[in-house]
Amino acid sequence: MTNDLHKDICDKQLFANVYRKYATDLHDFLYYKYGEQFNPDDKTQDAFIKLWENCKKVTPAKAKSYLFTIANNMTLNEIKHQKVVLNYKKTKPKEYTSEDPEFLMEQDEYLKRYQKALAALTEEQRVAFSLSKIEGKKHSEIAEMLGVTKKVVEYRIYSAFDKLKSELQGFKV
Repeated sequence: MTNDLHKDICDKQLFANVYRKYATDLHDFLYYKYGEQFNPDDKTQDAFIKLWENCKKVTPAKAKSYLFTIANNMTLNEIKHQKVVLNYKKTKPKEYTSEDPEFLMEQDEYLKRYQKALAALTEEQRVAFSLSKIEGKKHSEIAEMLGVTKKVVEYRIYSAFDKLKSELQGFKV
């Protein structure tokens, strides 16, 4: 008779009664059906949260059915997700590239020549060039860090760039 009095279970007292009545049964249902690895405690709590979020749509007579259906579906979704994760772990990443061997050799050669050209720069040029091009610092920031004027920093960067260009002729810089 009390079910007919309420259109939904949004009343806190009614919701608390539903929780007391079905929480243990729902937990046990999930535990016996799926085991401990799918966290029946969490699924039970999540099902009641969903019930509270949708309390306007659920009547007290349908609360038990709603809870068990939601909890069961959440567990099944987690099982599906774990299967996807397992399948993803089974696939091996590609160990090859679509780049031709000539390109890879050219890339290695460029890297060696670039490192050699960087080593050939003076320390001042290398520091200013690295701060500008690698770390992305502005000329004024570099000048402040090194304790020189902005013009000196610009000169060091551009002279380093000219040396690198001449050392790396034949490559696109």
